[in-house]
Amino acid sequence: MNETTCKQALATAQALGLERLDAQLLLLHALGKPGNARAWLIAHDTDELTEEVALRFRALSLRRANGEPLAYIVGSKEFFGLALKVDARVLVPRPDTETLVQWSLDLLQTPDLSPMPHILDLGTGSGAIALAIAHSLEAAGRQARVVAVDASVDALAVAGENARRLELNLQLIESNWLEAVGGRFHLIASNPPYIASADPHLAALAHEPWKALASGVDGLDDLRRIVQQSPAHLHPGGWLLLEHGYDQAVEVRSLLAQRGFLQVQSRLDLAGVERCSGGQWAG
Repeated sequence: MNETTCKQALATAQALGLERLDAQLLLLHALGKPGNARAWLIAHDTDELTEEVALRFRALSLRRANGEPLAYIVGSKEFFGLALKVDARVLVPRPDTETLVQWSLDLLQTPDLSPMPHILDLGTGSGAIALAIAHSLEAAGRQARVVAVDASVDALAVAGENARRLELNLQLIESNWLEAVGGRFHLIASNPPYIASADPHLAALAHEPWKALASGVDGLDDLRRIVQQSPAHLHPGGWLLLEHGYDQAVEVRSLLAQRGFLQVQSRLDLAGVERCSGGQWAG
């Protein structure tokens, strides 16, 4: 096998269609180096790869070229400053969802909400939302009870592993939305499936769990269900916050208002899209 340098390996990966950043992160992974060591690659672009590393990098590059998410290949994804373990059992956490976390934290700073809030993350997946909230509150010296729900036992296993590794206290419940959940909460946050079942964009997400992506003909089935069920699980004055599709804010606000939620509003993501909608339950 011809000797290959770091620079040549990256060029070959880009020729397969990989973005430069993805190629760099995969090469660092093949070398056993952390993802924040990109400067090392630049400084060592003429270093020759061993045959083992070159073959490993080639295999990783082909997986990425085939559409497999980078996070699944390297086994982790950063979300709200936390390094989360992810694999094909859960969705890859998206930066858009950080909007939902920040809105949750803004509300939890309200003194009259509760000195020790009870928080519910519906459809937790990797635990991203619940863990980001729990970590931020702990860092601020706040006590809270954080509950994470998912219908998938596999997803709960991933969330539990992330909670243990991050040393965060998370109560995990297997439930189809709120069916097996008891008690009331000061905040319910959820990033449910919201893509229409016939949406052509689903083809590009074939490596991720379909049940965590699609929700009926218009993508609103699970959102409707959560809006209808949540009031029975909210303290008076509690909030329900929902992530949804880029074009669903009007429909979700309407669902919330029709159910009787007050202060119904939406939040923009970093791209200026109405990404989350929510309201307060008067009780």
